[in-house]
Amino acid sequence: MPMTLEATEPKKSKDSSVRDIYLPPERKKVSGGGVPHVSAKNFSIYYGEFEAVKKVSADIMSKYVTAIIGPSGCGKSTFLRSINRMNDLIPNCHTTGALMFDGEDVYGKFTDEVLLRKKIGMVFQKPNPFPKSIFDNIAYGPRLHGIKDRKTLEGIVEKSLRKAALWDEVCDRLDKNALGLSGGQQQRLCVARTLAVEPEILLLDEPTSALDPKATAKIEDLIQELRGSYTIMIVTHNMQQASRVSDYTMFFYEGVLIEHAPTAQLFTRPKDQMTEDYITGRFS
Repeated sequence: MPMTLEATEPKKSKDSSVRDIYLPPERKKVSGGGVPHVSAKNFSIYYGEFEAVKKVSADIMSKYVTAIIGPSGCGKSTFLRSINRMNDLIPNCHTTGALMFDGEDVYGKFTDEVLLRKKIGMVFQKPNPFPKSIFDNIAYGPRLHGIKDRKTLEGIVEKSLRKAALWDEVCDRLDKNALGLSGGQQQRLCVARTLAVEPEILLLDEPTSALDPKATAKIEDLIQELRGSYTIMIVTHNMQQASRVSDYTMFFYEGVLIEHAPTAQLFTRPKDQMTEDYITGRFS
């Protein structure tokens, strides 16, 4: 049976706990503390007259990993892309409410979108390396922002590739076309390209959906390596992945943020019945 949702009166979860089948031992607890890096208040996103994301209010904690889950078409990626204004590229897309980054209005009329996207980098579902050398892919952003010195660029390229756990695999072929890399390597290259401009936030939009299990594991390991150094947000359809890599999880349904909580709590003791129904597979 199709499920419906009234945004104003979410159902409360039953007292029974969801089975603890998702969380490995090291992901049981959030380490505590933290300050909001991104804050939404009654934030809505429209495509023309259609309200794709509905009055979301939430704080995204700095230097933690936040997973965004929910069925297809629920607004996950739309919300993610709004944070660095990628939705501006879609005709008739507009927003209401407030979305703040480091206390500044993301959609303020004086906001510099280029600078915003430097601070908030994004990696997409399908790897999209430029048809250039590996070196030029990583150096592209720094060059765009005015860095021309070759030695400086070489340092940035090596540092970024090391952070993306790719240096040892490509250090002897930096002049080769990036399109010759495997799918998993290309995705890590895209992460390295994003890191090269020293962002504060990484937005990952289903970064492993096109990858095989081995490549997926390397991306998940990379997220673990980067956690604590960056604020990371990842959209994923894979709930086991969300539980493995994230500190917090947001569950969206039909554009509504149903629940936002520490991952261990959301997967084992959800407060809303719809969250429990989704993560236990009663609907998808």
